[in-house]
Amino acid sequence: MDLDKKIEAILFWKGEPMKLKKLADLFSVSEEDIKFAVNTVKENLQNRGVALIEKEDEIMLATAPEFSTIIEELTKEELSKDLGKASLETLSIVLYQGPIKRSEIDYIRGVNSQFILRNLLVRGLIEKINDPKDARTFVYKPSFELLEHLGVRNIEELPEYEAVRRDIDLFKNVNQEPEAPKEEELSKEEIDEEMMNREGEPEEDVFKGDEDITSSDSKISKSDNSEEV
Repeated sequence: MDLDKKIEAILFWKGEPMKLKKLADLFSVSEEDIKFAVNTVKENLQNRGVALIEKEDEIMLATAPEFSTIIEELTKEELSKDLGKASLETLSIVLYQGPIKRSEIDYIRGVNSQFILRNLLVRGLIEKINDPKDARTFVYKPSFELLEHLGVRNIEELPEYEAVRRDIDLFKNVNQEPEAPKEEELSKEEIDEEMMNREGEPEEDVFKGDEDITSSDSKISKSDNSEEV
């Protein structure tokens, strides 16, 4: 597959800026190869609804500028709606665990939270910042607007803050395989926001029981033969 198509696919899936060096490392090519492929992506996206946005050494996919009016109208309509169950759940995790990585949020919830987080960012309820421990990744934390809306002066004033945070930390530190994600009852507005990530479970050996029966029958047969002798 062509490098430009791979880059386009990764940017669409990621939904956030990516550094050219990160892409080069991902595909085991030079940054010059990435820059050349990026130019091809820009050419392919001309006169399309999606455009490639560049900022210093980062790139991302976004809606084309000529569609900004309709996107703005849709955004205002979305912001006027109440938060659904999945959004409230994700927001609570960010409140009690933030700053927190998306991978940790996904693990706690058991589902992919990419689109829910994007929706909360658009509403101004959370912020995305560089991880102080790893500049290559991002973490999410509550915004000042959210704290103002909740009527608290700091995070510690949230109801049962220490107890809830301790319970979540305990869950995260349990050394066991994460359970398979459960189906969520999403609202109509959240159906397009949520992606379910499941891992297939290996099929059981349906013949195992038969082998045990065969083994048992063999022992009985031997016993019967010995009695006849």
